[in-house]
Amino acid sequence: MYQPTITNEEINEMPVGHFPGRVLVVDSEETMREAEAVLQGETLVGYDTETRPSFQKGLKYGMALVQISTADTALLFRVKQVPLSETIRAMLSSPDVIKVGAALRDDIRGMRQVAEFRPAGFVDLQAVVRRWGIEELSVKKMAAIILGIKVSKAQRLTNWEAVRLTEPQQDYAAMDAWVCREIYLRLQADDSALLAEAVRGLLQQQPEGEMPSGRKLHARRNKRNPSGARRRTRRKAAAQRTASADNPTTHLESTAQHD
Repeated sequence: MYQPTITNEEINEMPVGHFPGRVLVVDSEETMREAEAVLQGETLVGYDTETRPSFQKGLKYGMALVQISTADTALLFRVKQVPLSETIRAMLSSPDVIKVGAALRDDIRGMRQVAEFRPAGFVDLQAVVRRWGIEELSVKKMAAIILGIKVSKAQRLTNWEAVRLTEPQQDYAAMDAWVCREIYLRLQADDSALLAEAVRGLLQQQPEGEMPSGRKLHARRNKRNPSGARRRTRRKAAAQRTASADNPTTHLESTAQHD
């Protein structure tokens, strides 16, 4: 039903998608309580995060924004201004609330640096869309293939730690979370049984609410392809020997750092 890939030229011919609902910036205890009321009783939400971009090598910023969207309200949690409440953290830990996003492993790793919770009920669209033969994994291209809309990425590299978020930033952040929910609903309408099977498989891979780590995924790849793992190990060792030959102090420096 869906084409497996799509070009940027094709996407540029599509209508630009806009978030149709209300945006609530959560930056105080008062707005946090309002957000809790919005999410009460919800069982399916879109999810995304934003981090201030760094243009300096070696400089990294922590997560600045968490977006959670219902059908008609997008909540933008400014986690550096107000911590997530116990109620919101409980929702993130609940297997009864499906949180739909893309490339979730890194998002959740960043989230757990700013809020203590045990992730459960997270569904990564990148794993789901493969069941429909879709090869594109970016939200922009998944939205184009499945919903037939163009999702603007013009605000992606803006300052998400600014004192106030601009309206374009708010619209962008709201859209990114909301469109994940819409993609999920469209796939559900197309083939609810296939989606249920895909989601069930993903949730079963989250024992005790844990998302698979990058190390575990790397180990799985090595297990599937042990000869490839051995080749990578040999290349790394050869590179280290070359570096040591070029710089005799390398080994001493690395030993000192390890100690």
